[in-house]
Amino acid sequence: MKLATLPDGTPDGRLHLVSRDLTRAAPAQAAATLQALLEDWDRLAPQLQADYAALNAGGGFPFDPATALAPLPRAWQWLDGSAYDSHGELMQIAFKLAPVDTQGKPLMYQGLSHQFLPPCADVPLPSEEDGIDFEGEFGVITDAVPMGTTPEEARGHIRLLVQINDWSLRRLAPLEMKTGFGWIQAKPACSMAPVAVTPDELGAAWREAQIDLPLIVDWNGERFGAAEGYAMSTGFDGLVAHAAYSRSLVAGTVIGSGTVSNANYREIGSSCISERRGIEMADHGAPVTPFMAFGDRVRMEARLRDGTPLFGAIDQIVTRG
Repeated sequence: MKLATLPDGTPDGRLHLVSRDLTRAAPAQAAATLQALLEDWDRLAPQLQADYAALNAGGGFPFDPATALAPLPRAWQWLDGSAYDSHGELMQIAFKLAPVDTQGKPLMYQGLSHQFLPPCADVPLPSEEDGIDFEGEFGVITDAVPMGTTPEEARGHIRLLVQINDWSLRRLAPLEMKTGFGWIQAKPACSMAPVAVTPDELGAAWREAQIDLPLIVDWNGERFGAAEGYAMSTGFDGLVAHAAYSRSLVAGTVIGSGTVSNANYREIGSSCISERRGIEMADHGAPVTPFMAFGDRVRMEARLRDGTPLFGAIDQIVTRG
């Protein structure tokens, strides 16, 4: 299934089914919101699946992703991993950080979850001097996950896949990291592509709990990166299990992959500006690429290898807040 949330004057919007080609939509009859669906997935999803088949056969109304909210406009919990080793290595170069001893565990932090920005809304931020950066990621949304869930069990709790832009303010991040208390100012609200999809929509591209597809990133109309999603050191099943080690996860928990990155970054580009700056520092001793300025535009989209649309695009302009 493919699902989107359209505005209806409430904070959580109205849940809609979206056709496989993302051209048509229809209100979901079995659940008014995505949160309601996630909380009662086993009972409600089969009803929606039948309606989804009918929508793909015809009917509904034209779907305009530019009018959509984030599929889950607000969530109980947003946990972001850092599952691409090449990204971590470049961040160490870019910010002159010592290697992190993870003791064999994936990196993860808990971020702002009460708001996910719509995919085509302008993004207001305080200052260009903060080092405005985009970070293209994939993510999953779970149903209720019991404490102590194993990676094998976790796969059954991954209900939806999403595409995320995890906005970052790079000047502030190192300052907050040094305090040992985590990020607050450096991590504004994330953006989410308009459509959430069930894993079966990816077919063979959902492999070992990873999204085996490139994430295409364009900055001001120029190709910036096309990193492949299937390069995670820990798949989403492992990330879910890590998060649930000592606590249960509520239905509607969003877990991110971290910035999609590949070891051959010089060939395929990057999903964030800081990576490119890290490459420049490694190659030339100093960064050249600036961070974003007000008025800059970033677009991100992942499609199936045959061109079939999946999540739709995140397409946003940074503005002065």
